[in-house]
Amino acid sequence: MARVVVRYFAAARAAAGVAEDVVDADTVSGCLLTIQARHGPELARVLRVCTLLVDGLAVKDVNRPLGDAIEIDVLPPFAGG
Repeated sequence: MARVVVRYFAAARAAAGVAEDVVDADTVSGCLLTIQARHGPELARVLRVCTLLVDGLAVKDVNRPLGDAIEIDVLPPFAGG
């Protein structure tokens, strides 16, 4: 099981109510389930539209094992131009 720091940005930070969490999980999906249980339905709603970076690389497969991962960044869509 990997111990990872989950860092929240923008709307994800607002929904979680914290800037980061420390989570023990085997997969990205396991990590997501843990943080949703901690922070509730508002974070779950925001997570549906977020990009996840595992150690700086975008992840599409939430069943990906975390292995030696250190950080997961939760990035909601940003407006701007």
